[in-house]
Amino acid sequence: MISANNVTLRIGKKALFEDVNIKFTEGNCYGLIGANGAGKSTFLKILAGELDTTNGEIAITPGQRLSVLEQDHFKYDEFPVLDTVIMGNQRLYDIMKEKDAIYAKEDFSEEDGIRASELEGEFAEMNGWEAESDAAQLLNGLGIEPEMHYTLMKDLNGSEKVKVLLARALFGNPDILLLDEPTNHLDLAAIEWLEEFLIEFPNTVIVVSHDRYFLNKVCTFTADIDYGKIQLYAGNYDFWYESSQLMIKQMKEANKKKEEKIKELQEFISRFSANASKSKQATSRKRALEKIELDTIKPSSRKYPYIDFRPNREIGNEVLFVENLSKTIDGVKVLDNITFTLNHDDKVAFVGGNEQAKTVLFQILMGEMEPDSGSFKWGVTTSRSYFPKDSTEEFNNDLIIVDWLTQYSEIKDVTYVRGFLGRMLFAGDDGVKKVKVLSGGEKVRCLLSKMMISGANVLIFDEPTNHLDMEAITALNNGMIKFPGVMLFTSRDHQIVQTTANRIMEILPNGTMIDKITTYDEYLASDEMARKRQVYTVDEDKLEDN
Repeated sequence: MISANNVTLRIGKKALFEDVNIKFTEGNCYGLIGANGAGKSTFLKILAGELDTTNGEIAITPGQRLSVLEQDHFKYDEFPVLDTVIMGNQRLYDIMKEKDAIYAKEDFSEEDGIRASELEGEFAEMNGWEAESDAAQLLNGLGIEPEMHYTLMKDLNGSEKVKVLLARALFGNPDILLLDEPTNHLDLAAIEWLEEFLIEFPNTVIVVSHDRYFLNKVCTFTADIDYGKIQLYAGNYDFWYESSQLMIKQMKEANKKKEEKIKELQEFISRFSANASKSKQATSRKRALEKIELDTIKPSSRKYPYIDFRPNREIGNEVLFVENLSKTIDGVKVLDNITFTLNHDDKVAFVGGNEQAKTVLFQILMGEMEPDSGSFKWGVTTSRSYFPKDSTEEFNNDLIIVDWLTQYSEIKDVTYVRGFLGRMLFAGDDGVKKVKVLSGGEKVRCLLSKMMISGANVLIFDEPTNHLDMEAITALNNGMIKFPGVMLFTSRDHQIVQTTANRIMEILPNGTMIDKITTYDEYLASDEMARKRQVYTVDEDKLEDN
């Protein structure tokens, strides 16, 4: 168990947390939620002992081991992948290294023999003989192939490093597991594997995530941070939302009844306070009036943007024809004879682990890259707006936000443009900020403003939820569902894919494609995915045999 007892954290004059008391018990997974800036990651650092509190303390059951998902992607660059995972249990790793050093000695002494015996005993108690196979299974589960297990961390790309650091946090059955945005940079298959792992995990988990489906799947409790307090709810994210909304509704209804009672008492007092025969009753009602207190309903710190994509023109029946598109990059064929036709009501989710292929396809369709072979043709009624995964060049200028967005608007009126910025929570002086100094989340909201103001009837999104908070993701999800045009998108957010897409395309590692008119959940349960899982299980069995 881990608990916060009267924890207060002040940054300057501002109290980020004030007298927080909360217990996290064994066998439960707690989703830590709150608006951007509420202090979710900061609170995890307090629990991990990485940040000192102003007042109060963190208590952990003696003897329990705490494991944290590391955020420094370069910290272990000089270590092999497998070693990095095993280092998740530092004591076990230290024993392994000390044993190796003793056995490597040429002048092996009696003292060395005694020490080696002690280490072997502790090593066996910690299931050390299974350490490498356990670490390998975690890596395999997250999509790090066996041939990569002995490479150095510095040779991995960013997404692969994230997976290794996650495996490191999960390794060795920690008693308390702290995970800050564990699904970031994971493909949907790896997220699904992590969900199943955490569902079966027997100890304490505290997780921060913007993935609503993930929180709904794994969490038994929800801890809501708002205005420096943490309120605990039994149940997952959806249960928290329903409970919190019901609580506010009940408080408003209770206040309404109290206000009606107050009005009734005030009218009686006003009418009869000067009446001698009613004076006692009036005095009694004055006392009753003084006792009535309205419940304080504090507004949430959460702010929801308004996202609504409205096409200026209805799309025709001929949307997009793609025939035999192929592309090779750095000697690897990322697209191999891709062929498909889009219909006027298609919302297509591109899924699977081949992220580069999806981005390359979008860049080709937007005219930013030439294919090696094959062709594509957009219908004459189509107009397109694109959300790129990498928007660095888009904001590499000295424009202020209003001027930046105005260049993409047919209507150049400042009030009209500011209206779109206001929908995305840019208010007042925000409009004169320079775009090159914006945060990641602000840049994403700018790009969504650009897509709304474009009036396009074809929208292409490449991972639009990166850097967004839960409220913005919810608003985007609703906007995507309501959009009446054609959509092509990638997203690691399961709920967005499931609720938006009516067609699934998966680009496989060899560059070929599976195309199904179905929902995402139906696709995951399909024969193709079942066969892929079967192959995957055989690989794990081989790994265990080795």
